Amino acid sequence: MSKDLDEELVRKLAGLLEETGLGEIEYATGDLRIRIAKPTVNATYAAPMPAAAPAAAAPAAAPAGSGGAVEDGEVVPSPMVGTAYVAPEPGAAAFAPVGSNVRKGQTIMIVEAMKTMNPIPAPRDGKVKAVHVENGQPVEFGQPLLVLE
Repeated sequence: MSKDLDEELVRKLAGLLEETGLGEIEYATGDLRIRIAKPTVNATYAAPMPAAAPAAAAPAAAPAGSGGAVEDGEVVPSPMVGTAYVAPEPGAAAFAPVGSNVRKGQTIMIVEAMKTMNPIPAPRDGKVKAVHVENGQPVEFGQPLLVLE
């Protein structure tokens, strides 16, 4: 099957790309890997400026008082393209609000990709110093989600 291109899957991924407004989607299973990307003319996260691109692209994504110094801790990046959720459901308390202590393996956020909810675990014990995304915000692969001190 890895030699045969599943055109229906490619069309679904392209439709999901348009529906979500994301810049790219990557799908992998077994030895099959498909990456679909829009031209980067309008992509806001395509610029290789680590702190400036996400801050400029999403000024509202820094409600936690983030600034240039928040990267002093350990940045937890998004492991995939998708939609970030800071709480388990609308109206519920956040998994890891700023100032909270988290334990290694504890769910600190969820990234939905291809209608699958993917829990993002804390990489270590620590205190949440900053949250870089808002609930329901689209995120790119590698985009900072939060910072642990």
